[in-house]
Amino acid sequence: MCSLRNLFTPLLAVLLLQSLVVAVSAQGSASPWQTLSGNPPLVVARGGFSGLFPDSSSDAFQFAMITSVPDVVLWCDVQLTKDGVGICAPDLKLENSTNIARVLKNKDKRYLVNGVPTHGWFTVDFTVNDLSLVSLTQGIYSRSERFDGIFPIQTVQDVASLKPPGLWLNIQHDAFFTQHNLSMRLYVLSLSRSVVINHLSSPDAGFLRSIVPRFNLNITKLVFRFLEPNVIEPSTNQTYSSLLKNLTFIKRFASGILIPKYYVWPVDARNYLQPHTSIVSDAHKAGLEVFVSDFYNDIPLSYNYSYDPITEYLNFVDNGDFSVDGVLSDFPITPSAAVGKNASVQVLTVSFLLAHGSVPLLVISKNGASGDRPGCTDLAYQKAISDGADVIDCPVQISKDGIPFCLGSINLIESTKVAQTSYYSRSQIIPEIKVGSGIFTFSLTWNEIQTLTPVISNPFSKFQLSRNPNFRNSGNFVTLSDFLALAKNTSSLSGVLISIENAAYLIEKQGVPITATVLDVLSKAGFDSPTSKKVMIESTNSSVLMKFRDKTNYELVYRVDEDIRDTQDAALKDIKNFADSVIISKISVFPESDSFLTGVTNVVRKLLSQGLSVYVETFSNEFVSQAWDFFSDSTVEINSYASGVNISGVITDFPLTSARYRRNRCLGSGLPYMSPAQPGSLIQLITPSAMPPAEPPNPVLTVSDVSEAPLPSATARAPIPGGGATPTPQAPPNGQSKIGSCIFLSNVAILFTILLLL
Repeated sequence: MCSLRNLFTPLLAVLLLQSLVVAVSAQGSASPWQTLSGNPPLVVARGGFSGLFPDSSSDAFQFAMITSVPDVVLWCDVQLTKDGVGICAPDLKLENSTNIARVLKNKDKRYLVNGVPTHGWFTVDFTVNDLSLVSLTQGIYSRSERFDGIFPIQTVQDVASLKPPGLWLNIQHDAFFTQHNLSMRLYVLSLSRSVVINHLSSPDAGFLRSIVPRFNLNITKLVFRFLEPNVIEPSTNQTYSSLLKNLTFIKRFASGILIPKYYVWPVDARNYLQPHTSIVSDAHKAGLEVFVSDFYNDIPLSYNYSYDPITEYLNFVDNGDFSVDGVLSDFPITPSAAVGKNASVQVLTVSFLLAHGSVPLLVISKNGASGDRPGCTDLAYQKAISDGADVIDCPVQISKDGIPFCLGSINLIESTKVAQTSYYSRSQIIPEIKVGSGIFTFSLTWNEIQTLTPVISNPFSKFQLSRNPNFRNSGNFVTLSDFLALAKNTSSLSGVLISIENAAYLIEKQGVPITATVLDVLSKAGFDSPTSKKVMIESTNSSVLMKFRDKTNYELVYRVDEDIRDTQDAALKDIKNFADSVIISKISVFPESDSFLTGVTNVVRKLLSQGLSVYVETFSNEFVSQAWDFFSDSTVEINSYASGVNISGVITDFPLTSARYRRNRCLGSGLPYMSPAQPGSLIQLITPSAMPPAEPPNPVLTVSDVSEAPLPSATARAPIPGGGATPTPQAPPNGQSKIGSCIFLSNVAILFTILLLL
């Protein structure tokens, strides 16, 4: 194990020093912080970078120092071994953070902990030498287990030897160690003679009161930790909620308090924020600093934060009313970015970016702000505009009576409650469009579609992550004409993106000339004028884009509808004949294996070399949508694509996150506040036995993938009056398609005719 450990330490240093955050000091902020001292809030790394590596592992601590602000503080939950050595472990029991249950079988015990019978493998039953056989594991099972079994348990002295900018020791169970003839008081007093302890916290007021006379409070700040409001504090026999009303008492033995984040911003039963409490201002008036815990990027946040962890941190440190004095996080890179945001930030303009050799990142909505509102509704578009999108998008669908409108799918089941209405009888099976049955837009008139209830998308529902339930069914669908009028009258927008799919089917089978219809609506809306906003026409079909080639003021966007690893030069030349830009998937840039980046393709470089702009989709805020290399932080992910491979724009269902990143992309000197992830660096830290299985490579884009026959003539089938859609037969009671019945009856008729001719 030691030789393995020696292999990983230099590799971590070499790879990650090159690859990650350029930390930015928040000194010199243009506006003073509202902390007690006026200094920037502290970033405290709980167990190091424990959101990725096992809690309190050596690499978790080193990684936190590399990826955070320069004055990051390392947090160690101190436990005592049988021989009185202090180790860093998140709990008295070791089985949830180590492999001790497998290595030291039958060594488990049962003890009273705070009066509660508790079973497990306790630190007090093992010497530090015993624990040298044990390796650390990830204690939160939703996080990657690929780094388990690599790192040994660290002593407090081990962590101190890393010479961190700050060291915070948390003493959670002083009374338990006393019961086992171990003195935490004597341990920390002895330790303080050789190690600088910057912060020392405990939920036990008696413990802090016993040591306050022995510490130099100019060196070590004592912090009283609040537990659940109704829990009894042992030395005072009062609940923590009662002690919160007596801050002057706490000030006698502590210089600060550590509280869970809901003490500041409570949430209701539906996970929405309530008005903030007065706890921060009350504590500051009492002369106490306020530190806040329970910050995790990969635990569902309040819906108010739209799954964006930086937004949550900013609500604690930069809300205009107060700033907490520090935050305790498993992902210290994210609060570092939130604190760094206010460090000599220069709000960027296009001219500033161009002058410094950086191309502005275009922010394009995905069905509007569909992460917060039902997609393609008036509310989704209004939210996208207010959130700072440059371009709003309209995937054009056609109703039965020929009205073009915006909807993310031609199948109404995917974005409305149509399946719960009487229109369910209009379901069909159309293999040219999708596998299985659907209720398609051309089967309902526009008036009928307007009666449907929108449904917000939940692409990660299998992870039990839902989007903004308060707006689950809000908003109204809009016609293409109304969409264009909204965009035209919004000065902050630079353009619109019009998406056209299923054109060949609509023309040939439904008699709907969708490309001509879109051109007509754009012309009537005034978007043919050279001075109008930019029009982007997007499709997966080159035959659609060819219909718009003579509109030289339009940007034609070809969307590659599969993950690719490369593209043939001939395919690139073919694309260049009909498109100005290309949309590709995130995987086509950074391929993954088990959510670890394995490398970077040359697809973006090749496309850019042909003068094609490159837009990447889809950027979502939910942490499960991001590779481990992005640390469950959507801003880290965006930056890795924008700064790492210089993409031209992002397509996102949460435009606010991308727009904020773009506004604050450079700090002070013009350097990015973080460096892009280095694909493959994390996966190299995994032991061979724990490596994820190899996945087959994605295909190469070829000429045959790109080239298509021209669209059929719009006159190939005359539109039926009223919109061109053949009336949809109702499904029979047995649920079988009437199309199949018609084929069967035709065959019977043919057989009968043959018999008559015999």
